[in-house]
Amino acid sequence: MTANDIRNVALLGHGGSGKTSLAEQMLYMTKGTDRLGRPADGNTVCDYDAEEIKRQISISLAFAPVKYKNVKINLMDAPGNFDFAGEAVSALRGAECAVIVGAAKDGLSVGMERTWKMLGKKPRMIFINRVEEANADYQACFDAIHAKFGTAIAPIVAPVIDNNKAVTAVVDLLHNKAYNAKGECPIPSEVADEVEALRAELMEAAAGADEELMEKFFETMELSAEDMAKGLKIGVRDGSVCPVLCGSAVTGMGVEMLMQTIVDLVPVATDMPAVPAKDDKDNDIQVAYDPNGPTAAIVFKTISDQYGKYSMIKVIRGKVTSDMSLYNPTTNSTEKLGRLYAMKGKKGEEIKEICCGDIGAIGKMDKVKTGDTLCDGKNVVVFAPMAYAAPCYERAISPKVKQEVEKMGTGLNKLNEEDPTFHVTNNAETHQTVISGAGDIQIDVLCAKLKSRFGVDTELATPRVPYREKIRSRVEKRGRYKKQTGGSGQFGDVVITFEPQNEQEDMIFEEAVFGGSVPKNYFPAVEKGLRKCCQSGVLAGYPVVFLKATLTDGSYHPVDSSDIAFQLAAGLAFKDALPEAKPVLMEPIGELKVTVPDSFVGDVMGDLNKRRGRVMGMNPTGDGETVLEAEVPMAEMTSYAIDLRSMTQSRGTFTFSFVRYEDCPAAAQEKAIAEAKAMQEAEDK
Repeated sequence: MTANDIRNVALLGHGGSGKTSLAEQMLYMTKGTDRLGRPADGNTVCDYDAEEIKRQISISLAFAPVKYKNVKINLMDAPGNFDFAGEAVSALRGAECAVIVGAAKDGLSVGMERTWKMLGKKPRMIFINRVEEANADYQACFDAIHAKFGTAIAPIVAPVIDNNKAVTAVVDLLHNKAYNAKGECPIPSEVADEVEALRAELMEAAAGADEELMEKFFETMELSAEDMAKGLKIGVRDGSVCPVLCGSAVTGMGVEMLMQTIVDLVPVATDMPAVPAKDDKDNDIQVAYDPNGPTAAIVFKTISDQYGKYSMIKVIRGKVTSDMSLYNPTTNSTEKLGRLYAMKGKKGEEIKEICCGDIGAIGKMDKVKTGDTLCDGKNVVVFAPMAYAAPCYERAISPKVKQEVEKMGTGLNKLNEEDPTFHVTNNAETHQTVISGAGDIQIDVLCAKLKSRFGVDTELATPRVPYREKIRSRVEKRGRYKKQTGGSGQFGDVVITFEPQNEQEDMIFEEAVFGGSVPKNYFPAVEKGLRKCCQSGVLAGYPVVFLKATLTDGSYHPVDSSDIAFQLAAGLAFKDALPEAKPVLMEPIGELKVTVPDSFVGDVMGDLNKRRGRVMGMNPTGDGETVLEAEVPMAEMTSYAIDLRSMTQSRGTFTFSFVRYEDCPAAAQEKAIAEAKAMQEAEDK
């Protein structure tokens, strides 16, 4: 098999539009399966994970190779739920073209809009699904798509619509054939004139993509199906043409036409532009698809479950065989390849090689991770890893049984191999493990997998905000520690001046002792005692910052004084002084950049005001969206990922990053102190 016999296609679109059912129907029609599965029954090829079956949604990218007319169509079924958008990013790294699936009764869905934007200049086509259902309206859906995406939209299908707006058959304008739910059928006479008119428009669109075809069209005003396919394929490849088809994944109407269109119009890998990469000296290079070149492939997805670990690769150059040793620039090591597989859902069919332009899986590559490059050691290239969106929704996660902390960490690391879009951090300051993802569904799924795969019951909580404490006035206090226990006692006596400073966040310690009232050998002990106290302030137990402490006086006992006594004496001075030094909480402030459609700008700005945000700027993008820049307290952003979706019908996106600390307003400070005390009381119980 060569690259010319392969089409790599990602199925993308809004959740519930029928992508998994479409893949199932294509497999069934080409004898890839012996029964037609349904997501509602939990028996489809692509939705095989226990969580997918339970929730009846796709969660992970799944693979379904379809053989149609001696061509291998590598279908990649990506989840439509926005919490799993990272899976679509992986799919696009392996695909040459995306089929955007939408439901006829949904019109132009948010998922279709976001997918179109994500694709950039990537080749695409649209399949309007579920046209046979009640309340389906193909024409209204098509009109909305055409109005949004403009002249690139090119219908290559003429639907036969009954009085209830349901589509009963589809006409393939490219090949002048008609299909209904039972297969190929005669073109209904009532649409014959419309078909001729639409075919003429399609010929014109195809001719416009190539000068030679344009001349031929002007001479004869006619193009053959082959010529039309040639022109449309060029248009699809350069992004000037987006074919639109329709049908039903459930009944199968229009699905064979879709497969034929994929074979005719989807560009093969070797016709695609070179892939950006770096060489072994970190120079930018371009790697062309080359069946005869030194081997180079990228790992664009990892499948890790109870059956084992599979590294999904896309071969850019050369070929990959099971007896190869390939170099991994990320780990600086040579990997001996295991067995190779063609994945169909959870099942892998063992194969001998993966050719240029094809995708496949390598089994049991423990050191290889998603985004790694595998290449010939004498011709090193490094492909850019997947550009996943930064996680924006955080929850504190902990095991219900404290002894299972290590077990939970191991499970999260394993799950992270499969899904690198979530991050886990152990916050030493708040003593919490924080998991960051795209939304609540993703994190809920991860918790469910921790329980089912690793036997760890977990609970989620709102992450603690890492406040700081500082003082605003100068105070001098004496700390005196004296303890007598039979023999030698403990004695330390210090006078320390505490004052605010702006030079650095860490405490500045100085000594200005005259006459040896405190010997120099006890200065480090005083400083150590103060630094220990700075870890927990007097307001709510948060770290104390921007503090200057000057040791000015004190006394000692030649026998009873010790390092520990002076540490404790310094602590007593600290605890007496800070409540009188006008302490205040400082809260972390983050920079927010939120992109929303213009129609939602007012709602989003109103919401930011409620969150004590300061809008710093508004920048229209020119395509109907505006980027709002604001500074917002991190304490007000814990649920923003969920709230923004509600406000903008899931059309808004944002990034948020820490900028600095600022003094906390009185009301917010009281609330933070009350929460800290309640948390401490709960822990003490």
